[in-house]
Amino acid sequence: MNDGTPVNELSDRARDIFRRVVDSYLESGVPVGSRTLAQAGLSLSPASIRSVLAQLEMMGLLAAPHTSAGRMPTELGLRLFVDGMMQVSEPSREERAAIESRAAGGGPVEEALAATTAALSGLSACAGLVMVPKHEQVLRSIGFVPLSQTQALAVLVSEDGAVENRVIDLPPGVTAAALVEAGNYMSATLSGLTLSQARARIDREVTAGRAAIDATAQALIQRGIAVWSEDGGRRPVLIVRGQGRLLDDAAAADLERVRDLLDDLEGKQEIAALLDSARAGDATRIFIGAETKLFALSGSSVIAKPFRGQDGRVVGVVGVIGPTRLNYARVVPMVDFTAATLARLIG
Repeated sequence: MNDGTPVNELSDRARDIFRRVVDSYLESGVPVGSRTLAQAGLSLSPASIRSVLAQLEMMGLLAAPHTSAGRMPTELGLRLFVDGMMQVSEPSREERAAIESRAAGGGPVEEALAATTAALSGLSACAGLVMVPKHEQVLRSIGFVPLSQTQALAVLVSEDGAVENRVIDLPPGVTAAALVEAGNYMSATLSGLTLSQARARIDREVTAGRAAIDATAQALIQRGIAVWSEDGGRRPVLIVRGQGRLLDDAAAADLERVRDLLDDLEGKQEIAALLDSARAGDATRIFIGAETKLFALSGSSVIAKPFRGQDGRVVGVVGVIGPTRLNYARVVPMVDFTAATLARLIG
């Protein structure tokens, strides 16, 4: 929320001029001068308009870049606008259909989440973000494909239909028959278990001598489960789509800021932590520029909304990231609608 000037402390004249400056700047990215405002239909002289602009600047709501005589909103001014003056516009029927169709595309859940996030990115002209719930895959089958005498490809198929491959180093003396035996044993014994459950069962059966397989196959199975379990602990929970949309025409004049932003997007753990802070409550969270240390240099904004499963628990957060010059009134309800769509998908 805004901790600075309340909206009701502005006079009607100042509020009107401030809104016009913000609206114009968010649309064009160009600082707004008194002449532009006078030509927009204000029944005030340019001198009177300049006086109000100076007052708004003294209040910290507007700033005058040294390269222009016009004014642009500061981050404090954007916060005031977003919290107290913004009038949102609902997504169009076409925009809603585009988001829903990508969510209903079928396939593993993470693919549907990625596709929906890509749709949100395209419609908002921002990078789309979704932080998916941390969960362990439930196994359907595991097999091994020999690559050489020393390596094999471990192929995991999970209950949601996802297929993933990992190259593993083979224990000495492994034959093609041992690979088949290990795969058959794992699929028959471990189907329906999570990775951690599978690892615990294998450890118990080997320790108790109940595993009906030879020592070579045992070593292979333990190595295969280990590589999947270790990978699962590092499994990314953040999906980012549409970084290229941050490189628009307006960005050409501020490439250093865009470079900082793209660097920020590489720090997925930090962004995941930021999105995680939006999990509390149901409201859409808007982080503007230096309000978060992560985006202090790039001057970027994040709009994020949690989505819930059927049991009411928050299972993820979806949002967008872009320059502070976002069309907040359009993008906020778009993020809200995407969150509702993903809630139905997860539910």
